[in-house]
Amino acid sequence: MNSRERFVETMGYGRPDRVPYFHEGMQEEVINEWIKQGLPSDANLYEMFSFDYREEIEPDLEPHLWFKKWPKSKHELKRLKRAMDPNERGRLPKGWNRLINKWRNRDYALMLRVHRGFFLSMGVDGWRRFKEVSYLAIKDPKFVRETMRIQGEFAASLAERALKDVEPDAAILVEPIAENHGPLISPRMYEDLALKSYEPVLTVLKKCGVNTIIFLTFANIRLLIPSILKWGFNCLWACEVSSKDMDYRDLRREFGRDLRLIGGIDLDVLRLDKEAIKKEIYEKVPPLLEKGGFVPLADGRVRADVPLENYVYYRQLFEEVTRR
Repeated sequence: MNSRERFVETMGYGRPDRVPYFHEGMQEEVINEWIKQGLPSDANLYEMFSFDYREEIEPDLEPHLWFKKWPKSKHELKRLKRAMDPNERGRLPKGWNRLINKWRNRDYALMLRVHRGFFLSMGVDGWRRFKEVSYLAIKDPKFVRETMRIQGEFAASLAERALKDVEPDAAILVEPIAENHGPLISPRMYEDLALKSYEPVLTVLKKCGVNTIIFLTFANIRLLIPSILKWGFNCLWACEVSSKDMDYRDLRREFGRDLRLIGGIDLDVLRLDKEAIKKEIYEKVPPLLEKGGFVPLADGRVRADVPLENYVYYRQLFEEVTRR
């Protein structure tokens, strides 16, 4: 079974030969540190750890470069709409026709990024803009809805443009919407201001046969899960979480097979010792594998403070448990 088949079977609660082994993402600084610890300089991590390759299509979801100042009134939203042209050259990745041919007969999972989420779509790039958007959400929700509607329709049109040429195995909406204490806006406000605006995107995905729709997020979004399920997301990929509040075993018990899961292994444990790593793997992975619809993965990008010895031990245990 190839990587693509494994992913599709896992997300469909089928019977893969094993779950996909995805790469957590190590930047060059991590590899350089591991070389100092004994990793061969010519090591191929994909062969060393049996990684399954996956690829993401990342269209340009940003406003046009000339767009510098975020609107403060409904009249100014015309400028935002002009800056969000889905048919603009350069919206799809460079070399699009070549990529289409490459992806046609692929044997690995392909995922399409379709939206940047609420705060990024509202132009939040720092504390000042966050305060402005928080004020607008309370004092002028109609303006926020209209801003998000423009973004949602743009994202839907761009996704439809991409889906005419390629059949991805999943779609990803990236939503940095929470901290460890919980979401930064209430579930009711989130549905009203954000999820309604995602409906055009979700409609396009369903029409084009994209069955796995991933909500990629950070920290503790537990209170929002009933809302995202109601609006059509069916897979959660939560990164950099508080393992106590976002324990995937609890989420599976609460939400059942409606919620597929990617991640779930506490990255912080890889910084500790082998006993802690063994406990994390053996307590979490087997019960989630038994239920299906689960791709185990550390819940964040591996950093340079994770020792090579710990990571090798983690992957060995990981394979031992998942191949049973």
